[in-house]
Formats: sequence, C-alpha cells, structure tokens
Amino acid sequence: MTTLTILPEGLRAEVEAGTNLLQAILAAGGKLVSQCGGGAKCGACHLFVTEGRKGLSKLTPAENAKLDTLVGVGSKSRLACQATVLGTEAVTVELLGALSG
Repeated sequence: MTTLTILPEGLRAEVEAGTNLLQAILAAGGKLVSQCGGGAKCGACHLFVTEGRKGLSKLTPAENAKLDTLVGVGSKSRLACQATVLGTEAVTVELLGALSG
C-alpha cells in the first residue's frame, strides 16, 4: 500500500500497488476530469506529481506524445490515466485548477 495525497484538497488515501492513478484519485473523492476514458487522448487528467515520482510507472510513449501537445506542461507533469502506483513510496499529486471540477 502507498499513501496518496491529493492537493489542493488535502485528501489522503491508501492505494494498492498496480492501481491506476486516475481511479485512485476519483475513489478518494478527488475531482478530476477524464474525457477520453483513459486513452491518453484528451489530456484533461493532466496533473503535477509534487512528491514521489519514482512511486509511479514510467511515462508511456502515448502519454509523452499527449503531454507534448498540452500547455503548461513541466517536469512534474503526468496524465493520471496513464500512471500506475508502484507501491514503493508515497505519492503527492496536485490537481490543476483549470482541469479539476
């Protein structure tokens, strides 16, 4: 199990290894948009991983390609639909204001 902290709400949840980050955030009560059903096509679930980046799966080519098309992407950017919790360390994510709802 890994502790997932969701900012700015300050929500915390215990997440099993292998859990998709988008599913974990929604199950914890976080508000995050997903328009493409998790296919890395819309980019609406873009967030920042502020701590514990090594606790998530590596970027996939599809995720990297979609991030390249988005505004406001930085080194901490991930698509929640593509990242999987590894269970190796606690993870803190920041939901982006324009996309959380």
